[in-house]
Amino acid sequence: MKKILLDLYRNFVLYFELYILLLLIPIAYNFIPINEGTKTFYISSSNLDDVIKTLKTNGYEVTWMDKLMLKLRKTPEVGWYSVEPSEQGRFLFFQHLYQQKTDELMDVVVYAGETKEELTARLANDMKLDQEQLLNTYNRLAWFKESDILAQRYTLARKADENTTMRYIFYKSRQTLNTFVKEYFATSPQQYELKMVHIIASIIQKESNSIVEMPLISSVIHNRLEKGMRLQMDGTLNYGPYAHTIVTPERIRSDESAYNTYKRSGLPPHPLSTVTLDALKASVKPIKSNYIFFMLNENGTHDFTVTYDEHLKNIRAFRRYQRNR
Repeated sequence: MKKILLDLYRNFVLYFELYILLLLIPIAYNFIPINEGTKTFYISSSNLDDVIKTLKTNGYEVTWMDKLMLKLRKTPEVGWYSVEPSEQGRFLFFQHLYQQKTDELMDVVVYAGETKEELTARLANDMKLDQEQLLNTYNRLAWFKESDILAQRYTLARKADENTTMRYIFYKSRQTLNTFVKEYFATSPQQYELKMVHIIASIIQKESNSIVEMPLISSVIHNRLEKGMRLQMDGTLNYGPYAHTIVTPERIRSDESAYNTYKRSGLPPHPLSTVTLDALKASVKPIKSNYIFFMLNENGTHDFTVTYDEHLKNIRAFRRYQRNR
């Protein structure tokens, strides 16, 4: 009888110790310090592996126990998150991450025709961020000198830092660009092909914001290139610091850069500034035409012509309109 009682006691002690050990594991786990990562970040996919990748990208070390904690409740949804890891402890941080979505958001519009300097200056002002850091992140992520970010609306977390803000804008822009590529290209284009598309789109964007006219302007660009003609378009001279300046005859004569298509054949060396999705579509799908000239008219639209004589008539008509004004 004593032996049975002794065995029961030993089993009780063993189970009690195991119970205490199991109880202490999560307590001890909770006190393992969390390395401080980015406190505001964007989760782009609710897939657990993608969530873990996002956390690691933003500076958080994720152990197998952390992964288990993420699994125990609910996987975080797509969206912006703001967290305070040191206030929660490791256990609650990973188990309750899905509850940390932030509603402190703001919409930012990237406008067509902006340069990266103009864009980052406006972002810095609106979000109280450092322009130099924004510009450094832009240059690190960019494929081209300009035009890497599409002109569209972006929803950002107000507390996002410079790196997170710019990475998110690039992510959403390239998400749109990937959809465009799948729709308009039979095979995945090389980066230099995309650059040509962006250069043409940026010229179209400088010449007109009209969705109706964009494919027509694109046809003029393609027709001139095919004929070996110089583009001779004012918009190509709206590059860099001249992005929003009026192109004068004197400017055309004095500008010796590779952007001056009055003096140089082919396309400019780089895209000019940000473009819309409509401009990108027009650049790869021009209207079939014989047009090689276009001229602004008194209605603020353009007249498209095949011959130089017709073009001269349109030039004279617009100059008469300007004099009468």
